[in-house]
Amino acid sequence: MSGGNIMIRNYDKLIFELSKEGRTGYSLPKNVFKEKYSLCSLPSNLKRECAPELPEVTEFDVVRHYTNLSNKNFGVDTGFYPLGSCTMKYNPRLNEEISALPSFAALHPDAPVETAQGALEVYYNLAASLAEISGLAAFTLNPYAGAHGELTGLMIMRSYHQQRGDTKRTKVIVPDSAHGTNPASAAVCGLEIVEVKSTADGTVDVEDLKPLLDDTIAGIMMTNPNTLGIFETEIPEIARLVHECGGLLYYDGANLNAVLGKCRPGDMGFDIMHINLHKTFSTPHGGGGPGDGPVGVRAGLEALLPNPQVKKDANGKFYIDTDEKSAGYVSNFLGNFGVLLRAYTYILTLGRENVKMVGPLAVLNANYVKESLKNEYYLPIEGVCKHEFVFDGLADKSTGVTTLDIAKRLLDYGYHAPTIYFPLLFHQSIMIEPTETESKETLDEFIAVMKKVAAEAVENPDVVKSAPHSTPVRRLDETTAARSPKTTYRQLVG
Repeated sequence: MSGGNIMIRNYDKLIFELSKEGRTGYSLPKNVFKEKYSLCSLPSNLKRECAPELPEVTEFDVVRHYTNLSNKNFGVDTGFYPLGSCTMKYNPRLNEEISALPSFAALHPDAPVETAQGALEVYYNLAASLAEISGLAAFTLNPYAGAHGELTGLMIMRSYHQQRGDTKRTKVIVPDSAHGTNPASAAVCGLEIVEVKSTADGTVDVEDLKPLLDDTIAGIMMTNPNTLGIFETEIPEIARLVHECGGLLYYDGANLNAVLGKCRPGDMGFDIMHINLHKTFSTPHGGGGPGDGPVGVRAGLEALLPNPQVKKDANGKFYIDTDEKSAGYVSNFLGNFGVLLRAYTYILTLGRENVKMVGPLAVLNANYVKESLKNEYYLPIEGVCKHEFVFDGLADKSTGVTTLDIAKRLLDYGYHAPTIYFPLLFHQSIMIEPTETESKETLDEFIAVMKKVAAEAVENPDVVKSAPHSTPVRRLDETTAARSPKTTYRQLVG
């Protein structure tokens, strides 16, 4: 209940002034079950000795407070959100309407298969659509998020080797430019991480890879295009080398948006991949969720997909099956079904013709912004990028304005900052991804603001270094906030 009171900023401390003794917003109904179900029936060790210290506010005060907080939040529905490596694009309202249909939203996960044929058909058809889009043989939609999909894919990789008796393969190769979830997922799966270096152009160094390949390698995790927004042109050679040493190729689908409709991971030689439905296929994922991370495999690995699996019989009826070779269970039921509905709606709405336009338009928008700003911001890697690109801070760093300062100043102009200080290959990284859904007018406005901030950094650096100036909360001590957060109502008073 730490947010139960309105917070007023006086630049010195946060004042909580709405709570008034005796005010209530809700009262529980009288207990009609008498002593059988009452506080008296609780064990004494579970009873409170005194009432909890909570804000005392009316229902209207609470509604107004949280409504005001929501208006202060930034989201893709309120403005341009160029968050690199996250594909924060428009979520059509039609997707929300379909996912809210009572026949779907009110369906119990334990409903008999006979009464859930429509939901199972959605699951089956979406899995088939993703298989066609990715060039793989089969998909599971059970994982709840992208990182969860990574873990699931790595579990399949381990099961593949273990079921063949190849137990020495306990290492996975990860590029130095990889998303942080890649080595984290590998570690959670019990695999040892081996890093492969990048070349000057940001792609995997094949010569550095070769000596790493031996009979202990389970596989390699790659993103294509990679985190720098650069297309990995050596994938066929990498696939040949890894397969020859007995390993598998894992495709991190976080950047699939960039190549949608132009090329398919399965055709590149990847054996396993996950897809971030909440990125590529346009479902909301602010605030840490919801998400879904379907995992696909090439022909020959289908049995390893996690249980349960949705299948269709010869009569066209859908049923739920399990396989003894499966890598196991990774979630309850069949994934985040509301997200699956949104993704399936999005794919059907675009159709085969327009799905093919997603990648090209994303690439066009990213290169337009990059080329427009490369005189004001330092571009460490020249050339055509894909869906995103990375600047290494300002071109003119003489006044000491940092990437963090730029990010804070953008808030004054109504823009959420791009991803900053990632990837770690550059000291002042600014990663920008405009996505295919933004108009040229929106991009031009963003470009103009970025140029203005660059000019301010030279002409009046203090205004950038002390930003933001117009937000409800000024620049915070982010280190202390992360290490010593105050999460309860009483801690925040005074």
